Amino acid sequence: MRFSRFLLVFPVLGWVSAIVFAASAPAAQAPAILPQAFAGWQMQGTPQTSSDAATADPTNAAVLREYRFTDVASAIYTRDDGRTLRVRAARFADASGAFGAYTYYLHPEMNKEQIGDQGASMGDRVLFYRGHVLIDAQFSKGTPMSGSELRELAGALPRPGGSAGNLPTFIQFLPSRHYISNTQKYVMGPIALASLELPITSDQVDFGASSELTLGHYQTPSGEATLVLVSYPTPQLAAEHLRRIEAAHGVADSNQSGVSTINGSGTFFDKRSGPIVAVASGGISDNDAKSLLGMVNYEANVTWNSPTSDPQVHDLYMLILNIVILCAILAGLAIIAGVAFGGVRILMKRVYPDKVFDRAEQMEFISLHLTDTVVKGGSAGGGDSTANVPPNPS
Repeated sequence: MRFSRFLLVFPVLGWVSAIVFAASAPAAQAPAILPQAFAGWQMQGTPQTSSDAATADPTNAAVLREYRFTDVASAIYTRDDGRTLRVRAARFADASGAFGAYTYYLHPEMNKEQIGDQGASMGDRVLFYRGHVLIDAQFSKGTPMSGSELRELAGALPRPGGSAGNLPTFIQFLPSRHYISNTQKYVMGPIALASLELPITSDQVDFGASSELTLGHYQTPSGEATLVLVSYPTPQLAAEHLRRIEAAHGVADSNQSGVSTINGSGTFFDKRSGPIVAVASGGISDNDAKSLLGMVNYEANVTWNSPTSDPQVHDLYMLILNIVILCAILAGLAIIAGVAFGGVRILMKRVYPDKVFDRAEQMEFISLHLTDTVVKGGSAGGGDSTANVPPNPS
């Protein structure tokens, strides 16, 4: 009984000790954003770091905070040929924030570059993001090798763990046909939305309902159009907010794509596809607006499992796995001990019968011998019969 209690208590103590140890362990510091050297560039001095968004961009600090800005590092790199490179790296809580900040600073006049996850350049300035880090690089003099050098820098940047490295899934429903390059924007709050000229306001979008917004500009036969996608957590929330948007723009039927005039300068069409509200606007024809909305079709993707590289999830998994292994080992030892004890007893009884176990002097018990009854005499006519009853053992 004592051994069984030990088997029950020991795994519990191990679990409690592991939790206490994990809670008391100091939190790991975030890795440095910028490397000391890459592709022949050498950092001069130590990088300037700060957790204040105003240090990264005094003008747009509030926008950076909406994108969940965490810290910034800036440094100057030099090469042997005398060229310099100024790098400012802003880190965000996840890849969505870095992507949103990248689209905020992106201009249609920039040239697209294959650097990091997405990149663009204008003259000697290069803007790109990789993972949850946004890089703004300024060369003193660019060369044909500048792109490959920055690709090496992108490979040296820290990466977020687990799902923090994933972009919002709804942005994939923004159509690519007739899309004007470098016009996509991803918005997570009202301040960034206010900087854009859109037919819907932050009150109509309602960021308090965990909504997200992306948009792009499109070239249609009748003119340039703006397509806005607003994602909500559920289709029910999307339907409710669609009714609010349509009521604000005078659209009567929320079950059909609506049309109205925006300050007398264009059309306004909307529709809902799953949890996404789509709005097409601009100086375009009704047919082009409907055609643009028709390319937005939400399709739900259901997965049974999703692999993750989150170190916290991995540590918890290993903790539970080790506890299960420990319990299995202790249960195995208990079974082995029980089999060994019983096997030794049976072996000793066969080799030394009644000498080690079950000896006569140890087998003291009271027996009534109720089945040892002997019938004497008797006949078919009913003669007398007596029974020998064993004497009282007492």
